[in-house]
Amino acid sequence: MARDVSDTTPITSQNALVESLEAGCKGVDAVLRIGTEHEKIPFYADRLAPVPYEGDGKRGGVRSLLEGLRERIGWEPILDQDNLIGLADPRGGGAISLEPGGQFELSGAPLVDVHATQAELDAHLSELGAVARPLGVKFLDLGCSPKWSRAETPAMPKQRYAIMSAYMPKVGSRGLDMMFRTATVQVNLDFVSEADMVEKMRVGIALQPVVTALFANSPFLDGRPTGQLSQRSWIWRDTDPDRTGMLPFVFEEGFGFERYVEYALDVPMYFVKRGDVYHDVAGASFRDLLAGRLPQLPGERATMSDWANHLSTIFPEVRLKTYLEMRGADGGPRAHMTALPALFAGLYYDRVALDQALQMTKGWSAAARETLRAEVPTRALAAGIEGRSVRDIARDMLEIAAAGLERRARFDAQGRDERIYLAPLERIVEEGRTLAERRLEAYRGAWSESVDGAFTDCVIPM
Repeated sequence: MARDVSDTTPITSQNALVESLEAGCKGVDAVLRIGTEHEKIPFYADRLAPVPYEGDGKRGGVRSLLEGLRERIGWEPILDQDNLIGLADPRGGGAISLEPGGQFELSGAPLVDVHATQAELDAHLSELGAVARPLGVKFLDLGCSPKWSRAETPAMPKQRYAIMSAYMPKVGSRGLDMMFRTATVQVNLDFVSEADMVEKMRVGIALQPVVTALFANSPFLDGRPTGQLSQRSWIWRDTDPDRTGMLPFVFEEGFGFERYVEYALDVPMYFVKRGDVYHDVAGASFRDLLAGRLPQLPGERATMSDWANHLSTIFPEVRLKTYLEMRGADGGPRAHMTALPALFAGLYYDRVALDQALQMTKGWSAAARETLRAEVPTRALAAGIEGRSVRDIARDMLEIAAAGLERRARFDAQGRDERIYLAPLERIVEEGRTLAERRLEAYRGAWSESVDGAFTDCVIPM
């Protein structure tokens, strides 16, 4: 989850909220950038156990990982009540943060191409590996923690997570699993204008279930197969309907920044941060905070940091801030961490490709999109929409993206363009078999029906 913002500028009108999103418009001549986020599930390799914040009594834990990285890379500490809970690049680049169950996240810097993303990833994993090895810690490349129960999963010492943990069971049956046991890879992308944002939002939401299918990589939970290929995506379907889902209003005439603000204002709040204290206002209305009539904090009025923090607690399949976040993919191996940004750079950062993606998805009804979203966690590439299989749609999507990347013509030192990063997705479509299905085959075969095999075969090399 994102680093909380500190901006005490008071919000004087609802229009200021619209303007805060409009500020993301980069203009037609700007260099459009790519920011990649990826979460990794740590474990002690000698006993296949989760890694607590303070360690297991014999060796350091998540805190030690952060402290070691701070010493190696010199990033600034992010604290929560004196607990080190993240690191921030003092040059204004990326950040390292913790998800509720200790999932270790790099929120990458906004970079000019996927080659730069690859270099960032290589550097991060190299530094993290150097710190993790002496602690006996490795990292799973799965979208769900496969073995430990929710009770066995440690909790990180972040105030906002305690508030969310208390609220989640009131609004859905799987919210705590989402918080503590899932991992994802996301990509953040720019827009040049409001009209460009609308087109990209529509393409992104329509295709996010296809992305979920391509990246399906979480078939296990509680030590056994769940019947889902993306258990992570299945969990999201019953987390909190007020702040998740496919946002059908995005496809309505007149959608833009103002309509998204209206939606966000109606999403219940989690907290209000004042100084170092997170005040629990879960379920309250941001409109009441704007008006100074929030019952839990009488007379307190909203600031721009409150708005930014509130936007970070909304979890639709595509999220709008001053950029767009693609949120449909399971966490996965290193190649998937660069495949996702390559896919959307190809679709979004080439005019012909974006037009083709709009054309491909424009006939899909809201009901059909929602049905697809419901089927994909279980059926992945075999799901379908409007008479076409997801596998066929994914093939077309990848062809559009590859052509877009070819036209972008961003080359690495070997003279290769960004199409090289699509290779793992092209293999999945060619074989008609997701990474989840390959791992289920291993479970039934080489792993002898034990998920313990994942702790050898599903480990991120560093």
